[in-house]
Amino acid sequence: MTVIRALLLLWVVFQFSAKANITFSEALFKKVQLLYGDNAVKRVRDWQELIDDNSTSGIPDQLYEVNRFFNQLEFVDDLSHWNKNDYWATPVEFLATNGGDCEDFSIAKYFSLRALGVPTEKLRLMYVKALRYNMAHMVLAYYDTPTSIPLVLDNLNRDILPANKRRDLQPVYSFNGDGLWLAKEQGQGKQVQKGGNNGLWEDLNKRMMQELNNNEDN
Repeated sequence: MTVIRALLLLWVVFQFSAKANITFSEALFKKVQLLYGDNAVKRVRDWQELIDDNSTSGIPDQLYEVNRFFNQLEFVDDLSHWNKNDYWATPVEFLATNGGDCEDFSIAKYFSLRALGVPTEKLRLMYVKALRYNMAHMVLAYYDTPTSIPLVLDNLNRDILPANKRRDLQPVYSFNGDGLWLAKEQGQGKQVQKGGNNGLWEDLNKRMMQELNNNEDN
């Protein structure tokens, strides 16, 4: 069971290119079924359908559909869900277990939009302080242009709103595969590091590459 779960951790594979690659295979569905059951398989197949159905849609529709799809899942903190203080689940794990925390919502949306062709430079995983709850939180930010006010995809407020309409969030920093940015009140902020910006992020991507190399043999 442990080996299979490790193989599932990062089945969803992406490359830092114009479009991410997400691999859905019957081997994947069989492993999801073995670990989590039929309902889990249906949720992952629904995700595949989401990607297929929106591959030629405009970005506004893609943002809406991806945000809506993942916000149907339940919020569960890592300690309760994974018995760990901080664990970044893959989209497959997030869907298969039907829940996760704010990082899992944001990561799943990020990789889905990358798979739909949204460029890396338009997306940021952004750490913020949720002022209403006085807690750290993660959202996904979409930048139409490098200097535009980003749109915020969030699991707390399910409406996609520009950052200047989210006065309940205080930006801290943001990152993606290209680097780490200190966040300003609006806009992208100042880049302070290229690549290798976050240990959990690095581990996430390393395991994804391992899955890409081994998914057919295991």
